[in-house]
Amino acid sequence: ILQALKEKKYENPTPIQEKAIPVALKNRDIIGIAQTGTGKTAAFAIPIIQLLTEEATDNKHNIKALILTPTRELAIQIDECFSDYAKHTSLRHTVIFGGVNQNPQVRQIKQGTDILIATPGRLLDLISQGFIHLNNIKHFILDEADRMLDMGFAPQIKNILQTIQSKHQTMMFSATMPPEIINLTKSYMQLPVRVEVAPQGSATTNVSQELFFVH
Repeated sequence: ILQALKEKKYENPTPIQEKAIPVALKNRDIIGIAQTGTGKTAAFAIPIIQLLTEEATDNKHNIKALILTPTRELAIQIDECFSDYAKHTSLRHTVIFGGVNQNPQVRQIKQGTDILIATPGRLLDLISQGFIHLNNIKHFILDEADRMLDMGFAPQIKNILQTIQSKHQTMMFSATMPPEIINLTKSYMQLPVRVEVAPQGSATTNVSQELFFVH
């Protein structure tokens, strides 16, 4: 993992990484308040890779970590991060999302995968068809939780959480903490550690915001 980070020229952790990684490595549940652009993908991906590498007692590539994200673009981006950080490990990762033919995704899953990055609709679809089983999940990450709720994914998220029966670590990242998310954390998390690096809803300094008035 250190070799991979060196190749990415990562030298100093961002505030969310500095606060979240040590907590995640202790297998604690986390509520992370962080905006896009703060490096939160590495904050959950790096500890997941380390924990799965340490836990690997067999060579079975069944799904042990699930990252749920609202859009295909974000899913692809997270998958690329796992490619970078896990390249020197034997872990396999797969990304699935709707709007494209499911067959190539199903083929990859059948070949075995340790880490699955998914959008809710396609995940539930492949679960219902019997291609995906979530009975070995050890780590579950809900990314951009507030955007998920804005996009109307609340019923699917609850459905997926109820499908995961195994004892697991849950990490939830969100730019804001609306009441629906607080309810989710109460129902599905065990004594979560709150990791907050910026005021809720604020933009990170490396994001520029522009407003255009149109007719």
